[in-house]
Amino acid sequence: MKGILGTKIGMTQVFTAQGKLIPVTVITVEPNVVTQIKTVEKDGYDAIQLGYQTVREKVSNKPKMGHTKKANTEPKRFLREIRGVNVQDYSLGQVISVDIFKEGEIVDVSGISKGKGFQGVIKRHNQSRGPMGHGSQYHRGVGSLGTMLPMHVLKGKKLPGHMGNVATTVQNLEVVSVDMDNNVILIKGNVPGPKNSLVIIRTSVKKGDKQNPKKELITYVVEEVKDDNTEDETATTEDVEVVDKTEESNETEETSSQAE
Repeated sequence: MKGILGTKIGMTQVFTAQGKLIPVTVITVEPNVVTQIKTVEKDGYDAIQLGYQTVREKVSNKPKMGHTKKANTEPKRFLREIRGVNVQDYSLGQVISVDIFKEGEIVDVSGISKGKGFQGVIKRHNQSRGPMGHGSQYHRGVGSLGTMLPMHVLKGKKLPGHMGNVATTVQNLEVVSVDMDNNVILIKGNVPGPKNSLVIIRTSVKKGDKQNPKKELITYVVEEVKDDNTEDETATTEDVEVVDKTEESNETEETSSQAE
C-alpha cells in the first residue's frame, strides 16, 4: 500500500499509438513530506502522515508549525494519513514525489464530491417521475412515504435533501501516464471533486499491486514556423522609401534650375 496527495486540475483526452482515445483526469502532485510516522506499538496502527501544499507562517498556527518543524519542513495546508503502509520504508521528513506510481498501476482516488445543494428525489436518488399529462396531478413528487401502521415515516426513506459534498472514493482506476517534468499524473476516467480540489491517490484495495501493460501515447510537438512574407514586406518597404527619396532629390534639382 502506498499513497500521495494531489490537486485535481480537470479532464482531457489522450490518444494511444493504436488510435484509441482515453479520457483522463489531470492531477498535479507537489512533493509530499512525511510529517509523522505512526506504529502499532505507539498508536495502535501503522500509518504515515503526509503534508501537502506549503503555506506561509502567517496563515498557520503554532501547533501546526511545531508539528511540521519536527519533520524539518515548512507549514502545510493539508495533513492526511495513509494507512496500511510499510512504515519501515519511510522516514520522518522524507519527500515523496510523483514517481511513486508507475504507468499501468491500479489505484483508488478519494475526494470530496461536488456539492449540488438541495435536490429532489429524481435527481438525488434517480427515481422515476409520474405522467406529465395535465390530469395526472403527480409529476415529480416523492410518492408514498410508507404504510399506515407505524403512523410515521420510517428511517432511511429516500427523500429530498442535501446532495453531494461528501467523501467519495472511485476504485480501480488506471494510471495512464506519469509526467516527471511537470509533476502530473494522468488517471483514466473521472475522479470525485471539483477543479483545484484535494484528492488522495492510493494503491487499489481490490486489485493490490496489479499492473496493466504500459500504453504508448502519441505526443505532439509544436514547432515555430518562420514567416518569409514578413521579410519580403520589410524589403519592399525599404525599397519604397529609397524611391521616394530619389524623387524628392530630383524635384529639388528641377526647382533650383528654374530659379536660376
